[in-house]
Amino acid sequence: MSESGELSTVDLRILRLLQNDARISNKDLAAEVGIAPSTCLDRVNRLRELGVITGQRAEVDAAKLGRPLEALLFVQVRPHRRALVDSFVEHLLALPEVRAVYHLTGPDDFLAHVATASATELQRLVLDELTARDEVARVHTNLVFQHWSGGPLLPPGSAPSRSGP
Repeated sequence: MSESGELSTVDLRILRLLQNDARISNKDLAAEVGIAPSTCLDRVNRLRELGVITGQRAEVDAAKLGRPLEALLFVQVRPHRRALVDSFVEHLLALPEVRAVYHLTGPDDFLAHVATASATELQRLVLDELTARDEVARVHTNLVFQHWSGGPLLPPGSAPSRSGP
């Protein structure tokens, strides 16, 4: 990685591999990209320092945790002001059913991805935690039948081959 923070081909390969398997050992990661383990660790630490790598997470199956019903809730709030937005987001993120929250442009202000135990629980969530709030003007609910995740996120025009490191 250059001093300016520009990502090299090796950095991009490291990012691709880590996004596919964040549990890969440093030794295996270094071998995959063809550099020494100490160099690899330095590069990963630098990617963290630059804020390119922001964390690591475990992906979980919501159904196996007793939350088989997933939905996308499109929420319109009024008035749309900073203090209200901040407190509304805090409220959403404190709810155990909420998996992700997005602030949007367009007719809806927020998109919340939720996972509940049942349709009754989804209804309770919408009625008691969202539409009961004064600032919530509208909630539109879409059920999720199935979802897929995309591949590793890399800068435009820099995607190395998916078939090899």
